[in-house]
Amino acid sequence: MILFPNRKNFYLIIFFISLISIISALYIEYILQYQPCKLCIYQRLPYLAAIFVSFIGFNYSNNDKIIIVITMIFTISAIISGYHYGIENNLIQEISSCTNNSLDISNKSKLLETLNKNMPVDCKDATFKILGVSLAAINTILSILIVIISIRTLVYEANK
Repeated sequence: MILFPNRKNFYLIIFFISLISIISALYIEYILQYQPCKLCIYQRLPYLAAIFVSFIGFNYSNNDKIIIVITMIFTISAIISGYHYGIENNLIQEISSCTNNSLDISNKSKLLETLNKNMPVDCKDATFKILGVSLAAINTILSILIVIISIRTLVYEANK
């Protein structure tokens, strides 16, 4: 039984995890009609980067720098999603761009114009959950696991 995949298989696993994550996020947004907040959009960026880096890593699997880049990408992903999870659970104060408290109620025409536009989703509102767990929490756990597996794969291959 292989506990740790070789590097080519590792990059394939990262590629498919990232691809499935992006496709799932787009499905939830466009098919199920759940609007993402700004942090939800930002959480997709590391997965997009991981798709391209894992493709390069698959073709140049002996290069340690590529697996280090994958580790850094998912460390950033864990930080962004962990921050989002903290906002959802009121552990961290949200930044002003995540709130929808920017209504100008002094001018009626501006207020009506703002209300007619699609209001951005508040980052603390987890509108979509899987088995009661927010996507930010799932992303945090997944990103941390990928970081651990990346480091283990790098160490395991180096000591082989």
